[in-house]
Amino acid sequence: MKSVVEHIKRVGLVGNAAKASCAGAVRHAAKLIRATGRKVLCDETTGQFASLNIPTLPDVIALTKQVDLVLVFGGDGTMLRIAREIAGSRTPILGINIGGLGLLTAVSSAELEPALKLIWQGQFKFESRLLLEGEAVCGKRRVKTTALNDLVISRGATSRLIDLDVAVDGEPLSRYRCDGLILSSPTGSTAYSLAAGGALVHPMAQVMALTPISPHTLSNRALILPITAKVEIRVVNPHPATVLSVDGDLLCELDRGDTILIRQSRRTVRLMHLAGSSFYEALRRKLHWRGTNLS
Repeated sequence: MKSVVEHIKRVGLVGNAAKASCAGAVRHAAKLIRATGRKVLCDETTGQFASLNIPTLPDVIALTKQVDLVLVFGGDGTMLRIAREIAGSRTPILGINIGGLGLLTAVSSAELEPALKLIWQGQFKFESRLLLEGEAVCGKRRVKTTALNDLVISRGATSRLIDLDVAVDGEPLSRYRCDGLILSSPTGSTAYSLAAGGALVHPMAQVMALTPISPHTLSNRALILPITAKVEIRVVNPHPATVLSVDGDLLCELDRGDTILIRQSRRTVRLMHLAGSSFYEALRRKLHWRGTNLS
């Protein structure tokens, strides 16, 4: 591990400009890292809102190519955006949580200094998280996208159910009458899928989950599929409006006959985790899992 630590000589900082307390945390991190003799860089947006007097790169992709570690300041939404932008890079990212729950952000901003000390001591590990790839035909337009958490096909603003035909590896599965469908990665099992009644999945499991949102047929339950599966979803009904979202961001509106093909991406994203942290520890601490004493 010592050789890995010695390799971390250039650290990139990326922050969420929409979070008021983010600027101070980024500046504090820059000060702590420079005190160790390491070089600190950031993207232009972070440099501007945090008023950093350090070398800047035009964007996060360019920054990632020039550093050995990226610290991402914000919440899970920020982590999801950065993960999609740098998908396929071998540069690890570590999330620093600025408020909120933060299941993807591994470290609280209040714990930044001891967290950095653990990194300099080599007390960390890396995890390569798989990504999902979506290819959709929206009218005459073909779009491709990548998701760390999930791809969601759901109804628009109206309260009526939508009909979606689903096939797995070319074999018909079912016609779902529901508010929508969630295709989630193992990482995304703790996000929208969990809220919709899906199973919790270990982030290193080689699976994806298909979770219906408020299905009309009560027997339609979440389905765990092998990561090699290719899931094709076709919109059956023209009304109400149906939309495709990726990691919580609206991608496009779908019409009758439009299709979405979802499968594992060839690219991954590399996350850093500090010693003592784990998926099970996150369940206990962040989702408040506790045992019960019976008298």
